[in-house]
Amino acid sequence: MTVQDEATTQGILLTDAASVKVAGLLAQEGRDDLRLRIAVQPGGCSGLRYQLYFDERQIDGDIVSQFGSVQVVTDKMSAPYLGGATIDFVDTIEKQGFTIDNPNATGSCACGDSFH
Repeated sequence: MTVQDEATTQGILLTDAASVKVAGLLAQEGRDDLRLRIAVQPGGCSGLRYQLYFDERQIDGDIVSQFGSVQVVTDKMSAPYLGGATIDFVDTIEKQGFTIDNPNATGSCACGDSFH
């Protein structure tokens, strides 16, 4: 497992808004062994889709980035697809949820659920 902090990571960036939201959700879970796992899996209409979920597992080759009290984990197969991606949390009248701005995505589907 490789551990990076937010100042040195070349991988994923978790914005302050996203970090606060994740920390709040983790506090609701009442467990201190969970981390936010971000993965890329085959699927969706454009070929690849993001998965964000809480995970207690430690998988060989995981890359862990620390953002305040939140740890973000990416598996070694997903890391190349997520390098430079920014995870944000938006809470407006039009939209609420996590967004991913990924400079590696060359296109996405109309629904925004998958990319290539």
